[in-house]
Amino acid sequence: MNEIIKKKLLDKNELLINMVIERARRDFLDDIAIIGLTGSFSTGDFHEKSDLDLIIINNTERGWGISDCFILDDVGYDIYCTPWDTRIHEQSILESPNVSSLTELKILYYAKPEDLDKLNDFRQKALDALAEPIGEACLNRAKKWIDLAKQAYSDTMLGDHIGSVRHASAGVLYNLVNALVSMNNTCIKRGIKRYLEEIRSYRYVPDDLESLYMSVIKARTIEDIRMASFNMLSSVTRLHSKMCDNFIVKPAPTFDNLRGTYEELWCNYRNKILNSVKTNDVPYAFLSAFGAQGYLDEMAAEKGTKKFDLMQYFDASDLPVMTEKFLGMMDEYADEYGKVGREVKRFTTFEQLYAHYINH
Repeated sequence: MNEIIKKKLLDKNELLINMVIERARRDFLDDIAIIGLTGSFSTGDFHEKSDLDLIIINNTERGWGISDCFILDDVGYDIYCTPWDTRIHEQSILESPNVSSLTELKILYYAKPEDLDKLNDFRQKALDALAEPIGEACLNRAKKWIDLAKQAYSDTMLGDHIGSVRHASAGVLYNLVNALVSMNNTCIKRGIKRYLEEIRSYRYVPDDLESLYMSVIKARTIEDIRMASFNMLSSVTRLHSKMCDNFIVKPAPTFDNLRGTYEELWCNYRNKILNSVKTNDVPYAFLSAFGAQGYLDEMAAEKGTKKFDLMQYFDASDLPVMTEKFLGMMDEYADEYGKVGREVKRFTTFEQLYAHYINH
């Protein structure tokens, strides 16, 4: 871009910015707190048709009145508001992918010093979170994006024409980009045209990231789109799992954290599984096993108990095998109690229970 065109763009932006600030001062003095510059004109990565990205933080509902959307010189502009308690809050806790528009916002106007202080508090909260080492917090944020990518992937499988399948694959890619951002505890500094350029510079990315990324975009058939989306999703998911193993301190069973867990397993699942197998009720047995598996997985994740795989033993034509394996798993779980010095609360008479419960 030559300097003449660049100057014209910047001059036009200055006129637009001054126009919005003038309106804020005249009509919304108590309603608009902050006006700042973000986007391509903030980073310098703009072209001749780039629009002006302003962050306008409103204190009141009335502040929405400053919003407008128009076309000037073949460029579309969207003047919109951002309340403190939505986008700004989400960015401050790194729940939004656009964190840099808070941390690197160029302040053009503020109504009162306390408004600027409030913004700086949000900004510092985000900067403090970004300064944290990679660990449970950022990996948990990444999991939310991976789960959204999984939902989008399911749409690639359910779509019945190439347009809907391709659109769903874009959702897979977008959410996985945000997952990788969270996994590296950073933020996107530039726009969508620089996504691949940014994420491939991160420390923690899948092998062959660029190939996986571009294969989603270049896929030509429905089956190719589905396969490329699966490969990208699978690769990021495996990396996330590996990082969780390396960076998250695993819980360990203790006397306190195991309290009541064996008894709850017995209460909720033991007799369901025994009864469903005894009556040869296959759907009942299947869903009981599903519930028991979920509980065992939860205990492994939250309490540090041994991991059990009950569902591998479900066979609709041979239910007793699952019963045998489940009862064995319960015995192993009871062993966890013994290791931490806890006894199972088991009573043979109501009187024994009454004495224990009342005097507890």
